[in-house]
Amino acid sequence: MTGPGVNIDAVTEEARASSSPKEEARYEEIVQRLTKVVERLESGGLSLEESIAAFEEGIQLARAGAQKLEEAERKVEQLLDDGRTVPFRGEEEKRR
Repeated sequence: MTGPGVNIDAVTEEARASSSPKEEARYEEIVQRLTKVVERLESGGLSLEESIAAFEEGIQLARAGAQKLEEAERKVEQLLDDGRTVPFRGEEEKRR
């Protein structure tokens, strides 16, 4: 089901290597990676297995991006709270 020259093992390995977004990844990097995943899916040249792996990667990236946006929103809310600034504690610090 793969097109000529498409190595399913290479594509699967690429998806596996990049599928877990790093906590320290910048929002812009997450968006760039998500854009590449969408382009791969829209190209139509992936097998079912490759499509599922890419879709899973895309979902993980979308969730990571949403988390980054939520953290930024909380930071802005804290900064605007009563016109004073307060130290920002990210999710990782809260869990410790």
